[in-house]
Amino acid sequence: MIVSRRSALLGLAALPLARPALARSAHADSLAWPDRPIRLIVPVAPGGSQDIVARHSAHTLSVALGQPVQVENLPGGGSNIGYDAAARARPDGYTWLAGSDTLSITGSLTPNLPYDPLSFAPIHRTVRVPQILVVAADSPHADLAGFITAARKNPPAVGTPGSGSLAHLLLELAQQASETSWIHVAYRGGALALNDLMAGHLQGVMINIGAVTEHVRQGRLRGLAVSSEGRAVALPQVPTLSEQGFSGLTALGWHGLVAPKGTDPAILAQVNAASRAAVKQPDLAARLQALGVEPTDEAPEVLAEVVRADAERWGAVVRRVGIVAG
Repeated sequence: MIVSRRSALLGLAALPLARPALARSAHADSLAWPDRPIRLIVPVAPGGSQDIVARHSAHTLSVALGQPVQVENLPGGGSNIGYDAAARARPDGYTWLAGSDTLSITGSLTPNLPYDPLSFAPIHRTVRVPQILVVAADSPHADLAGFITAARKNPPAVGTPGSGSLAHLLLELAQQASETSWIHVAYRGGALALNDLMAGHLQGVMINIGAVTEHVRQGRLRGLAVSSEGRAVALPQVPTLSEQGFSGLTALGWHGLVAPKGTDPAILAQVNAASRAAVKQPDLAARLQALGVEPTDEAPEVLAEVVRADAERWGAVVRRVGIVAG
């Protein structure tokens, strides 16, 4: 089932209000929690994939838990404003954070943060987010091999959504693995990078797959490689980096839920169970996949390990290259 990004956005209000297996399931083992609305801090501005996924979660979990989950966008500072607010909140189960892969990166980019980005209690890695290298539709490069061959003769200008973003770190690994040099052009957001790519000012853009899914499907851009272990559900025609000779060169972003350190593990388990049940609903799963993201059925411990391992991996890249927050 293919659903447009617009339909995914508009479909929030159309999601079913209850499912027998999901509705109020968390109350079965709960004593008093939750007995009032829950605050979900989203550390980015409205409209992007992280915000959209968070709003899907808020809607379905409001039903499952029997209390409103109220989204509060706190953008700015490379997500650090929202992260800091969540870290300072009481760990009583009534504040959650819409986290992402930036939790594993920001500590290396920005020393002396007022909070520990690795201290949050994991709830659920709601979706995985592959990265993708795209070129313009009229690019002479039909595949990654052609792009790299050309790069050996003339370094290409490749844009990313920002210095220190996951896309930027993957770009650095791709240069190293291919033994080529690329000119990194950091933007403040992916939309500007894509505009310049389609205007002919860049030779490529590394970005999360959700930002370009419709562009690739409609033929406005060409995907050369995705960073997931297997081909992405959203764009199965685009081969992986591993398929094209870069074994082990994988990188997955994520959007999900975490809570302040010290939140009751029983509450975390309830929310995890409800969130995993929600993303199994066919209609919600289809809407998430339309965004280019991949729903997961994972325990909190999986997210904890992802955050830890990614912090180690990406911290090493940040230090080696000397990347600073942009």
